[in-house]
Amino acid sequence: MKLEERIEKIEKRNERVEEDKAWETSFTRRICIALLTYLVVILYSFSISKIDNIFLSSLVPVLGFTLSTLSLKGIRKIWKKKRKSV
Repeated sequence: MKLEERIEKIEKRNERVEEDKAWETSFTRRICIALLTYLVVILYSFSISKIDNIFLSSLVPVLGFTLSTLSLKGIRKIWKKKRKSV
């Protein structure tokens, strides 16, 4: 591999790493995680209004976190496009 190719590869990697850092600290990501977690808790609260089960109650934070990590991929793509256009 030529030196120019190696440098170009490193620069692309650095750009991707910088974008990842920006996403991890972005306000958009934080708001989405908060909203998704809040929605899970609301749905959960409605569904267990008559149930008092510690094991079921313990699932709320796990589900909120899991949903936030799974569903943010699409939101990240939109955020990425808007960030590049600015």
